[in-house]
Amino acid sequence: MRLILVRHGQTPSNIERLLDTDAPGPGLTELGMAQAAALPKALGHEQVSAVYASNLIRTQLTAQPLADALAQPIEVREGLREVSAGTLEMRGDPESIQAYLRTVYAWVNGDLSVQMPGGPDGAETIGRFDEVVAELQRAGHGVPVVFSHGAIIRAWATLRARNVGPDFIVENSLSNTGIVVLETTPRPEARGHAWELLTWQGEAVGGAALQDPETDGPAADDVELAP
Repeated sequence: MRLILVRHGQTPSNIERLLDTDAPGPGLTELGMAQAAALPKALGHEQVSAVYASNLIRTQLTAQPLADALAQPIEVREGLREVSAGTLEMRGDPESIQAYLRTVYAWVNGDLSVQMPGGPDGAETIGRFDEVVAELQRAGHGVPVVFSHGAIIRAWATLRARNVGPDFIVENSLSNTGIVVLETTPRPEARGHAWELLTWQGEAVGGAALQDPETDGPAADDVELAP
């Protein structure tokens, strides 16, 4: 399976740099709508088999132009939602943002028992995304496009791809409508499959006119590790 993960378009909370993770969440800005409109062309070379989105409004709005172009429905799955900010919800101070990102970094380093302040641990968070991906595999989708969120895409892709290390999440941000592509590869020795990261397009699709890195929101920030 060729799995295409797409971060949603720009939202008002991105501009205000808020940890806004609860459902239903905000819609898209004018720029966010333009970013979403650029996706059918950006993904026009792909043989898309299905379109999925989280239960947050922003991912569904971002998915709509592609779904319309393909005449396909948007399948909504709650498991694709953003990493919950817990008690850090709607905070935008640097300390809260880094506490959020460092928790996600701990998960990527293999400690899924670490809990987001007032929120879930990594096992629950990564597990519910795993469940949706497993559903896609069982359904036999060849090239599903999944519209999700910055922190959960960065975490899941880094943790599950066998060809990158934990620090990949530190060095690679994901702007609004950034696209990540992974594929499963056979592992006969393990009697299963493994994920490989093929491409990481961290910037927005559609060119420079649709990019505004300063307003991508906290989920696109670098993780600042303790010295």
